[in-house]
Amino acid sequence: MQYLPVNIDFMMQDRVPGTTPEAEEILIIEDHLDMIEILRKELTRHHYRIRTATDGQTGLSEARHRPPGLIILDLILPDMNGWDVCKALKKDLKTQAIPLLILTALGDETDRVQGLESGADDYLPKPVSLRELIARIKALLRRRRMAAEQILAGPYRIGPLVIDTERHEVRMGGRLLRLSRTGFGILKYLAQHPGKVFKRDELITTLWGENQFVEEHNLDVHIHAIRQQLEPDPAHPQFLLTVRGIGYKFSTPEEAA
Repeated sequence: MQYLPVNIDFMMQDRVPGTTPEAEEILIIEDHLDMIEILRKELTRHHYRIRTATDGQTGLSEARHRPPGLIILDLILPDMNGWDVCKALKKDLKTQAIPLLILTALGDETDRVQGLESGADDYLPKPVSLRELIARIKALLRRRRMAAEQILAGPYRIGPLVIDTERHEVRMGGRLLRLSRTGFGILKYLAQHPGKVFKRDELITTLWGENQFVEEHNLDVHIHAIRQQLEPDPAHPQFLLTVRGIGYKFSTPEEAA
């Protein structure tokens, strides 16, 4: 078993589009040329810059080469299904923070749930109201800008938890926690995505990297150590929760109350 420190360097940077030119650039992954032109015309009218890809592999390559501010993804593509594209985008460190809006003809509740569980930030069925589409895009970009501003402003705060990346310190209700470098990275990542459930293998790939072999038990051991410092009663955690059969999530103060 390898006890490797997590790769927290990427988490110490502003990975969220803020004031860069790419922040207002939208990548459309869609194989219907008529739909591309409709979206291009409307988005350009609202001063967004547009890039397009007509298949999943090209879309992934474009997103990785020059991450846009937002991605619009169709689920029905000629070379690979949109679910796999979505999962690949959210697994890659270069693209996982990009807001992802699924725009598809698959509008059943099951499809919507699957899309959101695959990592999409929003889901709209076709035919779509262009007015609603623009509103959803603005909301997603606004949310990411606010997240970027909060991270850049200084220590990250969520309820009683304060994570100071610059000092590499974590405090809960003013109490300094004694965490390892690995524990710091794990807690910071989970706390920056409050309420989101992460699978064990997803966390391992994100935090350690794809080329490192780390057993799931290794992650569990670190979670246990974090709880010993974080939780008032580690045997009955309130903040760092296990989602049985899936993985872990950081609970917001409202959920923990």
